[in-house]
Amino acid sequence: MNGTRHDRYSRQKLFPPIGAAGQNRLSESSVLIIGAGALGTAIAETLARAGVGRLILADRDYVEWSNLQRQQLYNEADAAERLPKAVAAERHLRALNSEIILESHVMDVTYEEMDELSRGVNLIMDATDNFDTRLVINDISQKRGIPWIYGGCVGSYGMTLTILPGETPCLNCLLGVVPLGGDTCDTAGVIPPVVQMVVAHQTTEALKLLTGNKDALRRTLLTFDLWRNELTEIKVGAARRADCLSCGEQRTFPYLSAAHSRKTEVLCGRDTVQIRPAAKGKLSLPEVAAKLKKLPDGKVETNPFLLSFSMDHLRLVLFEDGRALVHGTKDISEAKAIYDRYLG
Repeated sequence: MNGTRHDRYSRQKLFPPIGAAGQNRLSESSVLIIGAGALGTAIAETLARAGVGRLILADRDYVEWSNLQRQQLYNEADAAERLPKAVAAERHLRALNSEIILESHVMDVTYEEMDELSRGVNLIMDATDNFDTRLVINDISQKRGIPWIYGGCVGSYGMTLTILPGETPCLNCLLGVVPLGGDTCDTAGVIPPVVQMVVAHQTTEALKLLTGNKDALRRTLLTFDLWRNELTEIKVGAARRADCLSCGEQRTFPYLSAAHSRKTEVLCGRDTVQIRPAAKGKLSLPEVAAKLKKLPDGKVETNPFLLSFSMDHLRLVLFEDGRALVHGTKDISEAKAIYDRYLG
């Protein structure tokens, strides 16, 4: 039996927790997706097919051949043309659903961009590749009372957490309490099924929120390793801190200020960008060197004070305090992408 355009969401409406009323709520919803890589493209495709009325995508990168293994919206033509991911994603999404509003932004999202992008949205989806941006997402979420859904994956390992302002611990509360960082896809690889599993959990939580099924939300940090057949849920409710500067009683939203953001500058007279991370810490240079030495496309050199990683026309120099020099470019966005690619 042939269907019509009116049948587009019929199977979703037949699902009792959503129904016609929930579908109408989806059509009136606005979702901001930060990142258009593996997680971002799959999230965007799922929500576009589900009929979310307005999707906003922001990403600073372009499509490369290595993306095609897991970033499901892109094709070989996108990689050959080196199309910006946000542009390519919008093109493919328009072919999937012409009835929704799509906005794409080719940009490096900092606290200034986040302030503008988040206006009027109902939900923020995390599909980024670094914690500096996630902390900005977290603070704008708390400031504006917008829920957001954290997601990350590397190797065969994935995790996701739904953060509700005023109800759950925020990301800043959890720093140092639960394992949220580590390797990146460029240092440890990633298999496509783990991407799909993270997205399945993220978008299911999104559908619950947007259709008014808040009671069905999972209130735990979910972690899993598909290769090892492991799945764990961690209760994080007790981690909420009254003194948290992002969500506590005296909140100041520290990551929405220049003082707590990552510092970047083009060094005068040099084809080099310096990057200082927002959070102070200490890198284990031997550990980073061990990871980078496994990669086929670069050369690692170390001394007691720094690590140098050379690839193509670029060279990344790391210091113990997390500071980096990216030699071979004056493009701050490119330098930040290189930093996040190898350090997360």
